[in-house]
Amino acid sequence: MVLPYDWQTTKQKVAQRSQYLLEMGQWSDCKFIVGQEPNQQILEGHKVFLAMSSPVFEAMFYGGMAEKNDPIPIRDVQPEAFKALLEYIYTDRVDLGSFELACELCYCAKKYMLPFLVEECTKFLWSDLSPKKACRAYEFAKLFEEPVLMEKCLQIMRLKTNEVLNESSWDDVEQATVMTILDQDELQVSSEIELFNALEKWAKAECNRKSLDASDPKSLKTVIGNALTKIRFLTLSPQEFAEGPGKSPLLSQEEAFALLMNISSRNSESALPEGFTTNSQIRTNVFSQVFSTDFSKKRSQPVTIFGRRPYDLEEHPINLVTSSSFLPFSIAGEQSSSIVEPIALRRSAGESSSSSSSQGRPVAIANVEARDTPKYYCIRSVEQQTEVYNDNILDCTVTFVVDKNICVLGLQVPSQILNMPNNTQPPKSSYTEILYAHLLDAYGTRLTYTHFSTKVDVQDLIEVTFNRPVYVQKNKLYKIGVVFNREGWYPLASCNQNKICDNVLFCFGTGNSSDTVRDGLIRSIIFTYR
Repeated sequence: MVLPYDWQTTKQKVAQRSQYLLEMGQWSDCKFIVGQEPNQQILEGHKVFLAMSSPVFEAMFYGGMAEKNDPIPIRDVQPEAFKALLEYIYTDRVDLGSFELACELCYCAKKYMLPFLVEECTKFLWSDLSPKKACRAYEFAKLFEEPVLMEKCLQIMRLKTNEVLNESSWDDVEQATVMTILDQDELQVSSEIELFNALEKWAKAECNRKSLDASDPKSLKTVIGNALTKIRFLTLSPQEFAEGPGKSPLLSQEEAFALLMNISSRNSESALPEGFTTNSQIRTNVFSQVFSTDFSKKRSQPVTIFGRRPYDLEEHPINLVTSSSFLPFSIAGEQSSSIVEPIALRRSAGESSSSSSSQGRPVAIANVEARDTPKYYCIRSVEQQTEVYNDNILDCTVTFVVDKNICVLGLQVPSQILNMPNNTQPPKSSYTEILYAHLLDAYGTRLTYTHFSTKVDVQDLIEVTFNRPVYVQKNKLYKIGVVFNREGWYPLASCNQNKICDNVLFCFGTGNSSDTVRDGLIRSIIFTYR
C-alpha cells in the first residue's frame, strides 16, 4: 500500500498519528495471530507502543525470554477484543459497544496488566447491568475477581429475582450461580415455588446441553447436585407442595411423601429426606431501599463511623464502581466471608453507622488518618536457604495469626538471585518483576490484592503494597500469597515460625500444611497499628 506523502502534517495530535500507524501498519515490527479457527485474524503492532503500556508486552518483547514466534499466537482472546485493546493502547480511547465485548476486553486487559482499561470495562459492565445480564456478569466478576461487580450483580439477583428467573438467559447459567441464588436469605419471590420451578427448568436445559434425557429423574438429579437441599419446602402449604413440587420428577415418591408429611405437621414421625433443609423461614427482600438510592448525588452531611471523627462524603466522595475505590480500610474479622459493603450503601438503607448488618458483615472504616501511622516490617528470620527455578508460575502462601489488631499494608519478597547453579546464565543486575499478591481470611475470601510490576535489582527485597490496607483481628487466621510470573531463579528459605515485631507477635504457618520452604519466599509483612 502506498502511503500519502507527508501524512504526518495532516495529524494534529499524537493520538491521531498513533491511530494512523495502527490502522495502516506503517513501521510495524510484530504480528499476532488472534483467536481460534475459523475466526482467526492477523493483527500488526509496534513493540515500543505495546511495551510502554503493558509490563507483559515489555517482558514479551524485551525481556530475557523474548517471544520468538512470528506471528505471535494469542488463542484465548477474540480478535475484536484484541483490536479494542490495541486501539486503547495507541489512542487512549475505547468503544465498548456491547456487554459481551466489555467482558472479553476486561479479560484481555487483566491478562496484559492494563488496570485503567480494566476500570473502564468494569464501569461499563456496572452501568449496563439488568436482570437479563446479572447472572452472566456475576460469573464473569467471580472468575476475574471483581468483588464490587459481584456484589452489584447479587443485589439485582436479590431484588429482581423473579425477573432473573424468567429470563431466557437463566437456562444458560452455571450450576454454582444457581446455588448462589438458592443460598440467599433475601429474594424477591412470592413463594419457594418460583425457585423450585426455576431449578427444574434449569435442570432440563442442562440435561439437553449434556445430551442427557431431560425426562429421566436420575439425569435431572445428576446435573443439579445438592441444589434441592437449598429449597425451603417447609415454607409451603400442603396444597402448594402437592400441586407443584410433589408432582415433579426432581423428587422421588419417598422424598415427596416425607416432605408432605413434614409440611403438614411439624411433629411428623417421618424424617425429612437426608440433607434437606429444616429452614421454615420465608425469604424476604430488604434491599429495595438500598437499590433505589441515587448514588450520583453526594451527601452533604458528614458521616460518623464507629465514634471516630466525621467522614465528609462531599470532601471525600466514595466511588462504588471499582474494587480499588472502596474506602481506605476494611475490617477482616469474624464472618468476613461476605464482601465488604460500602458505607454509602449501608447508610442509605437507614442503618446506624455503628451497627453491623443483618448478615453480620464487616463494614469499611473511613479513617483517612490511618495512613499516617508508623509503618513496621515483620521480617522473618531465615534459617536455611536454597533456590528454585521458575519456568512458568511460582506460587507461595503462608498463614499467620497476630496477638494484636493490626492493619496490613503489604509484604516483602526476594528478587531473583545471581548465584546460579551450573550451566545457567545469571540475569542482568536488574530486571522487571511481575507478580500478583493477595490476602485471604480463614474462609478463603480475598480481602485485598495487587498486580505488581516494576524494575528491581537482583538479590534484593521487593516491597509490594496492596491496593488497599486491611485491618486484621487478633487471634484470627489469615493467609497471604504471592504468584511470581517471571522466569528465573528465586531463593527459597525455611523461616522461624514466630516473630515479635514492635510488641506484635506473629505466628506463621498456623494451620498451614503447605510447603514451609516455599512459603519462605514471603520474607516480611508490612503493617501498622495504633
